[in-house]
Amino acid sequence: MVISIDYLRTYKSDEKNKLIGNPDIFREAQKKRFKDPETVDKVIAKDQEWRDQTNKISSMKTALNKLQREVIAPKKKAKEPCDAEVTQANEMKAKIADEEKLLPVLAAERDKLLNTIGNIVDDEVPMSKDEEKDSLVVALNPMPEGVTLPAVISSLNYSPPPTKPLTHDDLLWRIDGYEPTRGSAVAGHRGYFLKNAGVLLNQAIINFSISFLGAKGYQVLQPPFFMNKDVMSGIAQLDDFDEQLYKVSGKTDDPGGESEKYLIATSEQPICAYHKGDWLSESEVPIRYAGISTCFRKEAGSSGKDIRGIFRVHQFEKIEQFCITADDIEMSSAEQTKMKEAAMEFYDLLGIPYRVVCLVSGELNDAAIKKYDLEGWFPGQNAYRELVSCSNCTDYQSRAMGTRYGSKKKDAAASFCHFLNSTLCATGRGICAILENHQTEDGVNVPECLRPFMGGKDFLPFVRGPMELTKGEKGKAKAKNKAKNKNKAADTPPPAPGK
Repeated sequence: MVISIDYLRTYKSDEKNKLIGNPDIFREAQKKRFKDPETVDKVIAKDQEWRDQTNKISSMKTALNKLQREVIAPKKKAKEPCDAEVTQANEMKAKIADEEKLLPVLAAERDKLLNTIGNIVDDEVPMSKDEEKDSLVVALNPMPEGVTLPAVISSLNYSPPPTKPLTHDDLLWRIDGYEPTRGSAVAGHRGYFLKNAGVLLNQAIINFSISFLGAKGYQVLQPPFFMNKDVMSGIAQLDDFDEQLYKVSGKTDDPGGESEKYLIATSEQPICAYHKGDWLSESEVPIRYAGISTCFRKEAGSSGKDIRGIFRVHQFEKIEQFCITADDIEMSSAEQTKMKEAAMEFYDLLGIPYRVVCLVSGELNDAAIKKYDLEGWFPGQNAYRELVSCSNCTDYQSRAMGTRYGSKKKDAAASFCHFLNSTLCATGRGICAILENHQTEDGVNVPECLRPFMGGKDFLPFVRGPMELTKGEKGKAKAKNKAKNKNKAADTPPPAPGK
């Protein structure tokens, strides 16, 4: 992923694209992202080195051509000796070849720095690192009385939806929906088997999602579940390779790692490359895809978080919205609004209360100019949890994939498409939200929209009791009770002395 180097070249300009020749916009964007704005100047300096070297080589080639055209050629035509001039020309060619070797080195150094510069940041995005305090709430469902939106999270004062007694992991166990212990024995930490009601819910969400997005004109894509390293590197940030992506080996006789592949963390990644190298016309956009895939994530930075249940796991299914528009910020912004509203409608139908926030600038990845998160209400945890992430990446990813837009006619301007992505539903998290919000004393009511995809089932009864604590949880509970009793004993006054 990369911005155009022309955006930082002040000698360039384009009336149709105000980013070209405007490095100040990217210095400001770096500040908003809490990244070093001097990186922009380092890129400009390295680009100047590259251009100076290019000009030097061009001058050397001009001198060589002049020698060949004005001296050597006439002498050969007149059959005059020109051995010294030919020797000089060969020496000049050798020097040019040596100088040309430096060009890719300088370009690589420049591009390495360029790849660390993030996209521009939308004006709506709050400038902050603290998403818990400063993210902007743009929607609430149900909408509390007396609340005006948009509003910064920390400024809001309202009563959230009511709580309920059980959490998703306990509920999924009670309806006989999964087997975490057996899953961990097979696949390790965060491994699980879905079974019975869990499988039905998982498949129902997938099929309902396909129906839901299909009715809105989305084309359904089920992509490959792994990608070549060179393609993935054009889409994923470098941090993701270590923290999120699983590497799978290719050929056994490949010491250079040229056949390395990576399991996808989201269908966004392979769909980004679906139009790799394509040139789309005005009549083809917007294009809307519904990506259906299994996803694989290391969750390396989430140690100790959400250990129980299937809210945060290494393998899950996800339905993704992926849209392509013309290279027009107003068009792609309008498309992002449509994608956000589609997600809101989806969770309205599932009966999940939620809030939608515009994330702070410090939480944006390099590609996104703006990101909305839809956070579902989890009454068993008395908390909002992320269910949807909706991003406008403008031309940041399409540039890396070479997906262009415009006329192919000679002299006609062409640019890169805008790419947008949004979760519709990660099925594991969707199941968790459904269970907590639709729980009863005896089981879980199935949302009406899912019933046609579950053979008409409208209720999932509890068929077993609470899940037993693990050894680790028992140890923690025992230590907690011991500390509690110790504190209680310390607070108890000594008995009064006998008379």
